[in-house]
Amino acid sequence: MSRSARLLDLLQLLRRHRRPLAGSAIAAELGISLRTLYRDIATLQAQGAAIDGAPGLGYVLEPGFTLPPLMFSLDELEALALGSRWVMDRGDRRLGEAARDALAKLAAVLPAELRRELDTSPLLVGPGEPIAAGGPASAGDAELAAIRLAIRSEHKLEVRYRDADGRDSRRLIWPFALGFFDRARVVVAWCELRQSIRHFRTDRIAELAATGLRYPRRRQALLDEWRRSQGMAER
Repeated sequence: MSRSARLLDLLQLLRRHRRPLAGSAIAAELGISLRTLYRDIATLQAQGAAIDGAPGLGYVLEPGFTLPPLMFSLDELEALALGSRWVMDRGDRRLGEAARDALAKLAAVLPAELRRELDTSPLLVGPGEPIAAGGPASAGDAELAAIRLAIRSEHKLEVRYRDADGRDSRRLIWPFALGFFDRARVVVAWCELRQSIRHFRTDRIAELAATGLRYPRRRQALLDEWRRSQGMAER
């Protein structure tokens, strides 16, 4: 592996973690010695990378540091193209347009060779099950946009929810995640009625209203709690 590729891998590894990583763990994952790691970190710091830490304390890449697009690998470009195509096909209209615009912005700043790789990526999104739509309990683009806005602003939503047996209930929820599946879209939220984290299929939300009220916990804390309950590692 060339030194430039190794430095890029080091940056990418640090970007994936929000907390300091021990030098020994970094060196082991990259397959290099601690001495080489310390030298590489010093090189990156001299080039402007905002890496904080020291031997024995661990290292973390401070927020805000970005890599130039030309440093994307072919695998990374294919992943971006595939993910964006999935969102264009499976997301709501606004998310689909955003994914298309993001790909266009990326293509505009890529070198010609990498732009061709992005435009001609052979990874395709196959047809999936259609989202339930058209009925009185169907969530359209406007409702999904309202849900995503509530998640970003950490605001409560008032909903009328219809369960699998057709029974209605009024809920005040704290939405903190929205899952996109082939057959359904699911809001993950704290439910004040049930006093626990619940999952709400958007096609069963009969009515939805923004409250403008901020819920008392941080979205990330709720998401971490949900991940622990699902046996997932925190990110």
